[in-house]
Amino acid sequence: MHTAGADTRQWRHLINDAEITASNRLIAFDMPWHGKSLPPEGYETQEFLLTTEAYIETVLAVIDGLGLDRPVLAGCSMGGRIALQLAALHPHKFSGFIAIEASDFQPAWYDIDWFHRPDAHGGEMGAALVSANISPYAPNAERWNTLWMFMQSGPGVFRGDLSFYTKDDSLIPRLPTIDTGATPVHIIVGAYDLTCTPDDAKRTAKAIPGATLAVMDQLGHFPMSEHPEWFRPFFVDALEKMPRTAAKAA
Repeated sequence: MHTAGADTRQWRHLINDAEITASNRLIAFDMPWHGKSLPPEGYETQEFLLTTEAYIETVLAVIDGLGLDRPVLAGCSMGGRIALQLAALHPHKFSGFIAIEASDFQPAWYDIDWFHRPDAHGGEMGAALVSANISPYAPNAERWNTLWMFMQSGPGVFRGDLSFYTKDDSLIPRLPTIDTGATPVHIIVGAYDLTCTPDDAKRTAKAIPGATLAVMDQLGHFPMSEHPEWFRPFFVDALEKMPRTAAKAA
């Protein structure tokens, strides 16, 4: 699962990693309104505001539509948040969860309305915001490739995603109900992430009995995109923590 305001190109390096795909089937899809997924008919009369319910419904529809048998769900940022929601609410559909840059909840420290105004370019505003969340160690080319995805975001899409990310705190009371004995949960966080800090991720992991955690000392909020080479070993390690008997999809 991709981050807010972006699309599955964030995962392109891992999806094209022959060594990883030799033993794992990786599937990535653009959420509605994102990337190459068109918005619903009549979108011109709607305001896009992502909700937990719609997010869960979409993920489960993709799993059922593709006939996936208890895949591992890997998601970053809002994708990591929804992975934890699914771990609490629909664990029987999955064999494990890799929650990247994921935490229980953070209220917005910024005004999300700036991302959809007639006098400001929403995509460039979004890229400006997330640029501070990319590690200073990220290769320059990958930093700008990551920002380009946000600059291409559809009107109001990043704002609609952030509405979900900054307003729904329903995950907090659900974390202790997650059964990691049945479906393991592994959380990965970058030290240079100021949206989901290592302290946020540690707090979240502590609330989930049996969850494991890894901190990436030199990475930020978009590790699979901003520095895929350095993120790779953390992702491989996460896959190793998942049940080996299950067919894996991330």
